[in-house]
Amino acid sequence: MATSVHPDLAEVPLTSVLAALADPLRLGIVRLLADGAERQCGELDTPVSKSTLSHHMKVLRMAGVIRARSEGTRCYAHLRREELDERFPGLLNAILNAQDHGATQVGLK
Repeated sequence: MATSVHPDLAEVPLTSVLAALADPLRLGIVRLLADGAERQCGELDTPVSKSTLSHHMKVLRMAGVIRARSEGTRCYAHLRREELDERFPGLLNAILNAQDHGATQVGLK
């Protein structure tokens, strides 16, 4: 089983987080994970192939936005909300409450 690398948020610059969240699909994934529940990656209803979704999940993980774990052949992810709120107070709430409909535009449900 492969172990995912998760950066220490104290070492993640704000620009990395913002760059990861700038993509409408990745922002949509974050919105899907915003309820705090851990989700199987296959449950994320995205209009992209598995390999493209894997790439987007890696970008979010390397920016410190999500934490992912593998269990057998399945991948599970959850938002690092508490850690993000501690490191960048108010950032996630501002982004999640913004009236951007990019997630709808790329087909996320």
